Amino acid sequence: MNTIVDAILSMAGAIATLFVTRDSPNFEVVAGMVGVVVIALGVLTAILAGRRWRR
Repeated sequence: MNTIVDAILSMAGAIATLFVTRDSPNFEVVAGMVGVVVIALGVLTAILAGRRWRR
């Protein structure tokens, strides 16, 4: 479980550096928001893939 969370947070950190620098005081907030978006997209993809396989 920790491996999955670490992968998501490192991906979110890499994406967040496109918008703010790592020295910025709100970098953790932006990285957290990107992490939530990544998780939401993963859940959406799983739901849509499940619906497609059932048909």
